[in-house]
Amino acid sequence: QVQLVESGGGLVQAGGSLRLSCAASGRTFAGYSMAWFRQAPGKEREFVAAISWSGGSTYGDSVKGRFTVSRDNAKNTVYLQVNSLKPEDTAVYYCARDYRPLSNTATDKDAYNYWGQGTQVTVSS
Repeated sequence: QVQLVESGGGLVQAGGSLRLSCAASGRTFAGYSMAWFRQAPGKEREFVAAISWSGGSTYGDSVKGRFTVSRDNAKNTVYLQVNSLKPEDTAVYYCARDYRPLSNTATDKDAYNYWGQGTQVTVSS
């Protein structure tokens, strides 16, 4: 069983930055892609960013150039650096692990079978 625990969310003014972390339990971390999704009230869960087991990354169009995903396999942790935050970035941010070992990144939430509980990011204008 894999457990994912996010942290680092909070309240920040527009233009500010945060670093979100997602710590994974278990040994099965290094060989899997990891992703960040977000969900705002009344909206569907949206792909934000993903990083493959080999370090390649993919971003959603709305966050390109502002967000950076990274991973530390020694710490079983994936990070999301969020810069130049906008009020529309307000959401609960979730990390997830791909069910396919040694795969490329995926933007479809159906590719991910383990999810964290989420961390709230609120951006004030």
